[in-house]
Amino acid sequence: MSRITLKHLTKKFGKVNAVDHVDLAVKDSEFVVLLGPSGCGKTTTLRLIAGLESPTEGEILIDDKVVNDVPPQKRDLAMVFQSYALYPHMTIHDNIGIPLKIRGVEEREIREKILSVSKLLGIEELLQRKPGQLSGGQRQRVALGRAIIREPKAFLMDEPLSNLDAKLRLYMRVELKKLQKDIGITTIYVTHDQAEAMTMADTVALMNAGKIQQLSTPAELYSHPNNLFVASFIGSPPMNFIDCSLHGDSLDAGEFKLRISDQLREILEQYHKGSSELILGVRPENVLANMEKTAEDDLLGCVYEVEPLGSEAILDAKLGKDIIKARVSPFFKAGVNEKVYINFDMNQIHLFDKKTGDFIL
Repeated sequence: MSRITLKHLTKKFGKVNAVDHVDLAVKDSEFVVLLGPSGCGKTTTLRLIAGLESPTEGEILIDDKVVNDVPPQKRDLAMVFQSYALYPHMTIHDNIGIPLKIRGVEEREIREKILSVSKLLGIEELLQRKPGQLSGGQRQRVALGRAIIREPKAFLMDEPLSNLDAKLRLYMRVELKKLQKDIGITTIYVTHDQAEAMTMADTVALMNAGKIQQLSTPAELYSHPNNLFVASFIGSPPMNFIDCSLHGDSLDAGEFKLRISDQLREILEQYHKGSSELILGVRPENVLANMEKTAEDDLLGCVYEVEPLGSEAILDAKLGKDIIKARVSPFFKAGVNEKVYINFDMNQIHLFDKKTGDFIL
């Protein structure tokens, strides 16, 4: 297995910085996910690592060796694509074994390795079929088998589950993560789906505009976002954001105020040094909603909509000029425009600098 390191990696297409001075160190056997919206640079970064694109600046190292000028076939990296890229006229047996056949490996050894890999993936009964006779999930396993049989230094995966239906994606997420841990192979995985990233990754590199906005564990990414972009991208439903300012011992949102502790006030005063414009962030699970007033500092709002989701519901409540989302019980019954009382768990709020978008606390 291998380490992959990117140093100031940059790729320009004309005047556009598709990848902008990216630094990343992927440890041996680590599962790293490049996550972000369309056009953020994640796939271009993967293609640079694979050798399918040449960097404008910076270095790509595999096991401390610079490989910028090494052609793709000599980097010993296996790519798994969204489209599976299987040969339709060949059996599954031959599709899996073709990398070894190209290398000139003996037929007996190829057969043994195909059998071993197919058992690992649970597809040994499919070896005499052709890709057109398989389901999407089965074809994805074949694509993985063809990558595994090469025994590469690392897997590079470009949205490999995006063609599967929702139920199968959930299943394959678990299977793929388990497989990666069983084999112990270094993996870099590209996706725009935060659920995939959060459930599969050891480390997530969240990208936007060609830059890594935050590199951390999924739990850290969710609990301590570096900036407004990270906070808004991670979480479903997304974090609520409210413009506010620091006035004495309160956060003033215009139509309502939230009292804060002396400790928090001191931190904010020290951070801003005269500037008090903030954005308050609070996740829906940290918004408390009741049809009756239960505490003195409850805020009066009105029901905008209730979205039932089976095991829970999402309450959209109008609070001043803002629409606030709260996770509530599936039995929460309220009609549009009914009064609702809102409170925030002040131990779980996030504060950002309005001008820079940077995380404060």
